[in-house]
Amino acid sequence: MTQIKLYGLGGQGVVTCAKILSKAVSIYENRYATTIPAYGHERRGAPVYTDMVIDTRPILQNCFVYKPDVVMVLDEAIIAKQVDVGKGIHPNTILVLNASAAAAERYKTAYAFREIYIVGATAIALASTGRGIPNIAMLGALAKAGIVKLDSIKIAIMVAFEKEGERNANAAQQAYNKTRTL
Repeated sequence: MTQIKLYGLGGQGVVTCAKILSKAVSIYENRYATTIPAYGHERRGAPVYTDMVIDTRPILQNCFVYKPDVVMVLDEAIIAKQVDVGKGIHPNTILVLNASAAAAERYKTAYAFREIYIVGATAIALASTGRGIPNIAMLGALAKAGIVKLDSIKIAIMVAFEKEGERNANAAQQAYNKTRTL
């Protein structure tokens, strides 16, 4: 079982990101996934989170994630908004972060993640789609971290976005190629 916590700001597509990831693993990787969005506080620019569980067996629980194996942060500024992205992490938890190298260092200093994957997903999204919404590019970074196969992500993106599918899948591919570990 892999437990994932996704953090971002309202308008960055945190819930959409989780839904596409859920479809990618459920439909194209023959695994099970459940998405637990935290509704009620979403507004543009406000901190938002969504929880996910992925497993090879049916998932019989439907609750928030309290001990994440993976934390994905769609905006480096989330740390400045007093959101504790390290809450509940354990020695093997990894971080997938949309950030500059300087911001990634702040996360490295503040939290004890086993490994940190960083990518400039907002810039990639802007160049690929004309919009600075990092969610889909971050799925490519998540694939680089080994959580999901890149091909599964790309197919799920193409299905979800139809007309914009190719540009969004390209953003995921570019993020995959540019993601590095800190």
